Amino acid sequence: MNQLEQLKQYTTVVADTGDFQSIKAYAPQDATTNPSLILKAVQKPEYRPLLEKAIADAPHASTEEIVDNLLIAFGVEILKYVPGRVSTEIDAALSFDTEATVAKGRELIALYEKNGVARERVLIKIASTWEGIRAAEILEKEGIHCNLTLLFSLCQAIACAEAGVKLISPFVGRIYDWYKKSTGTDYQGAEDPGVQSVKRIYQYYRKFGYDTEVMGASFRNTSQILELAGCDLLTISPDLLQKLADSDAPVERKLVADANAAIVDIEKIAVDEKTFRFMLNEDAMGTEKLSEGIRAFVADSIKLKKMIEELKK
Repeated sequence: MNQLEQLKQYTTVVADTGDFQSIKAYAPQDATTNPSLILKAVQKPEYRPLLEKAIADAPHASTEEIVDNLLIAFGVEILKYVPGRVSTEIDAALSFDTEATVAKGRELIALYEKNGVARERVLIKIASTWEGIRAAEILEKEGIHCNLTLLFSLCQAIACAEAGVKLISPFVGRIYDWYKKSTGTDYQGAEDPGVQSVKRIYQYYRKFGYDTEVMGASFRNTSQILELAGCDLLTISPDLLQKLADSDAPVERKLVADANAAIVDIEKIAVDEKTFRFMLNEDAMGTEKLSEGIRAFVADSIKLKKMIEELKK
């Protein structure tokens, strides 16, 4: 078996792309998208018709409504190629507005259900701000499952688990980027700070019995992926999926829930709003990468809206 096939024995593999052909090629269980991936996809000729149809089908709709319809169109198509779930992201501009995030989550699920997709097959992606986590807590109680993204710190992970969030996406590669830039060290294997962060979150969840799923995300190389073999899920870009498929080197399971979690030396932390904000503030990497990630997703959302407005003319 190649490395991708071996990895699938230990971990649920998720495709991190809006490209249907890539999803079809690598046969993942789930798929994730974000504003940057959707923006990238609609600039390709083969996906342009989805954008044009979203505009043509709602000529009097607002740009925001057309964006929502486009997100759902991508999600519906992706679900034709994966047996599991698709993650659809809420506009990052709502990251600090709990009520608006809840409202948007309900709207997106209603659109999916209108298109014949059960809510169990959808994860609403929300930035892991305090406000975003509170919104996810409300949505989860309504049976709308959430994927808390842009997650860089243990305090974010704990707050998500205590809120009953279905799944979190800790960003391995962006943590690695920050530490590499900060220290000048090109971390490898188990020494990678991004890998260590996910392992710690995974172990914390298992030690204290949380059901929230951990999905490592934002990988820079296959070494980071292989160090997390055994994690609940890993969402992987098409280029790295191909590298795994091209290698026959052995894959060893690195994360084992029962073996690793009970013995790990981690104290339980109660995370209320004050604790959350203080712990995140003390984490320079987490604070910077969360803010940077929100800004980048907002920028790409604005580009997508401008593209739609130009096509509407």
